[in-house]
Amino acid sequence: MTSTIEHSAGTVVILGTGGTIAGASSVAGDNVGYTAAQRSVADLLAAVPALAGAPLEAEQVAQLDSKDMDAATWQALARAVARHLARPAVQGIVVTHGTDTLEETAWLLQQVLAPAKPVVLVAAMRPATALAADGPQNLLDAVAVARTPGARGVVAVLAGQVHAADRVRKVHTYRTDAFSSGDAGPLGVVEEGVLRRFADWPAGVALGLDVLDTDPTQWPWVEIVTSHAGARGDAVRALLAAGVQGLVVAGTGNGSVH
Repeated sequence: MTSTIEHSAGTVVILGTGGTIAGASSVAGDNVGYTAAQRSVADLLAAVPALAGAPLEAEQVAQLDSKDMDAATWQALARAVARHLARPAVQGIVVTHGTDTLEETAWLLQQVLAPAKPVVLVAAMRPATALAADGPQNLLDAVAVARTPGARGVVAVLAGQVHAADRVRKVHTYRTDAFSSGDAGPLGVVEEGVLRRFADWPAGVALGLDVLDTDPTQWPWVEIVTSHAGARGDAVRALLAAGVQGLVVAGTGNGSVH
C-alpha cells in the first residue's frame, strides 16, 4: 500500500536519552572524534528553527552514549513513554537516541507497550557540531511522523526513512543512511515533512510495564555468544559457571553452530 498523509498539530513530547545526535566535538566538522551525549534535548530542538512555535514538550530522561544503554535506563524510558502516552493531549512521542542500540530500544518499547499512539525513535550518524549534521533534519522528520493522524506503534526515523521496530537494524558504521529494514523495506519515507507510507503500522499485544517493574539489577542475565570457524566452548562454560541464565547464539549460515 502507498499513502501520503498530512500531519496534525497535536502535542508531541520529545524525550532525550543522549547519543550521537546530542554529541559534540572540539573540532568543527569532526564526524568521528566527538563525544556523544553532550547537548540537551532542549538544545537539539533549538537547532531546528522549523519547530519553533510547534506544540512540543521536552524532557531529558537520560544522557548517555547508547553503547552504554542499560536496564535501568530502559526502565525509566519505558515508564516516561507510558506516562506521556496516557495523556489525552499528547499525540505522539519522539525519543532522541544513539544509533548503537537503537534497534534494541525500539523492539523493547514495542513489545512492552505496543502503543496505540506513535513512538518515534530518532538518531544521527554525525554529531551536532558536524558541518553537515544529520540530526536536525532527522528530528524534524520524526516530529512529522509523530504528528501523522492514525500513526501507532514504535518506529525509527533516519535519513528520510521510517522503519518499524521489528525490522530496523543498523547496517553501516558511518554512512548517514546506516539503517535498513532488510528485504521487507521501510515502512515509509518522509518527503518535505509529509509521510508517504508503504506498509502497516507496527501492532501487537503489549506485555505491559509490569514486566519491567522489578529491580533492573535482578533482571535475568542473558548473554550473546557467536559461533564461527574454530569456535571453542570455553566461553560458554565460563558463562555457565558464572551463573548466566540465558544464552543467545549468533550462528553461522542458517543458524548453524560449530
